[in-house]
Amino acid sequence: MAGGGTVTWNTRFGFLMAAIGSSVGLGNFWRFPYTAGENGGGVFVLVYLACVFLIAFPILIAELSVGRHARRSAVGSTRKMAFDAGASEMWSIAGWVAMCGGVMILCFYSVVAGWVAAYVFQMGTGAFVGSSPEAVANAFGELTGDTGTVVGWHSMFMVVTIGIVSLGVTKGIERAVTILMPLFFLMLLGLVIYAGITADMVGALEYLFTPDFSELSGQTLIAALGQAFFSIGVGSAIMITYGSYLKREDNLAQSATIITGADTMVAIVAGLAIFPFVFAFGLDPEAGPGLFFETLPSVFAQMPGGQWVGTAFFTLAFIAALTSSISLLQVIVSFGEEHTDFGRVGSAVFFGAIIFMFGVGAAFSGGFFDVLDKVSGNILLPLGGLLIALFTGWIVSRQLMLTELDKASTAFFTYWRFTIRYIAPVAVALIIIAGLADMFGFPLPFLGEAEMATD
Repeated sequence: MAGGGTVTWNTRFGFLMAAIGSSVGLGNFWRFPYTAGENGGGVFVLVYLACVFLIAFPILIAELSVGRHARRSAVGSTRKMAFDAGASEMWSIAGWVAMCGGVMILCFYSVVAGWVAAYVFQMGTGAFVGSSPEAVANAFGELTGDTGTVVGWHSMFMVVTIGIVSLGVTKGIERAVTILMPLFFLMLLGLVIYAGITADMVGALEYLFTPDFSELSGQTLIAALGQAFFSIGVGSAIMITYGSYLKREDNLAQSATIITGADTMVAIVAGLAIFPFVFAFGLDPEAGPGLFFETLPSVFAQMPGGQWVGTAFFTLAFIAALTSSISLLQVIVSFGEEHTDFGRVGSAVFFGAIIFMFGVGAAFSGGFFDVLDKVSGNILLPLGGLLIALFTGWIVSRQLMLTELDKASTAFFTYWRFTIRYIAPVAVALIIIAGLADMFGFPLPFLGEAEMATD
């Protein structure tokens, strides 16, 4: 059975919610605010926006095109498109690399999502109300150090993920996201309004939208490149898989524009939900990863109504994590449906169980967690994106790509063709170089010190 050959999205809205949900992950809430804080605020945002539309957006269009053309799993789709293009079917390696990277991400992503779920519970029960900043910071260390608790939350998250994917593309994924994503947007808007009323929104706006070009550096460029690439969700085979369920009449260029715009908007709006509290309470916007699990919870613990604001904030993050996790699992489930006799439910349970066990390993070993994070984020995902860019830009004929982007204008196709051939490959190669430098600890002349931003 072909992964996408006999299934299509019920509605375009359902597809867009699924695709936006897959892009809107913890990278928008966890990494974007502190990455912006560490890399110059406004100037980072400016470079980030340029990277999104010059690198991530063209690759997103390429992945959707490959999926819809072949209507199979990521591996099957890249293989079939190579065959139809008269190229070597060895180009299916692009699908293999991207799929493996996405699966590896889910192995540790589900652990982080478990932390988020734990914080939803702790915030909701008032566990942090009135606690000192030191006590709140220590609570995160206690949580991550309690392996049994972490595995418990990780198990709950994976059971929910497997359950949704088991129900199918339309009855499971599409139905879930058409409920979760509108709820997500409403809650996010409410949180921003609340931040604007009670905290320092002016300071947040100035910080995010007033670029200080003296802060611009090679590190800013690489951080923005990485954040843009991973935030949109390219390189993980998700968009190839979701594209395989599209109808022929769907406008790929228009859909990709909506997905990219929505994801970018959420990342920036998340900053407007977080930084007003940071500035109102005199906190450091460059606080790093601790901003999410230590600094902000300490703010919620001290402010009036903070219990409910904090609960809403971490519920938003949980929804973002869940919509991303079901898309990551769907990639390997689509492959299982195509290449095994397990069927949908069997594939979801089998591959979900394997991912769960690797997640348990990540919960027990911080070193293993870091290996999964770095190998997937620094090597496999950007390599998958690079291969897709080279494949669709240089191997697949111009005419074949035109048939997939037949509803796009000539100017748009010219823009896409140029960026996918000349800009995206160079930029993604830089991400890979910086990622390898980060992994092996060697300095780069234009960075000083390599540091990646992954989803």
